[in-house]
Amino acid sequence: MVVGFSIALVVFSLLLMVLVLMHKGKGGGLSDMFGGGMQSSVGGSSVAERNLDRITVVVALVWFAIIVVLGLLMKLD
Repeated sequence: MVVGFSIALVVFSLLLMVLVLMHKGKGGGLSDMFGGGMQSSVGGSSVAERNLDRITVVVALVWFAIIVVLGLLMKLD
């Protein structure tokens, strides 16, 4: 069980890194490379950016939950 959660942690860590790098920063980001270079009107974020934000938050919460579960499993062993 610990091995399964460890593998999931590695997968979600890599996914979280990719998602964070895709966010648009002050000078752009990898999201520009994937077609996110268009400016949105009235200073609001585009639908793609909002969806990317939501996906990143969900992945971060799952990543955190995996760490907590792994910590509890390691404590019980």
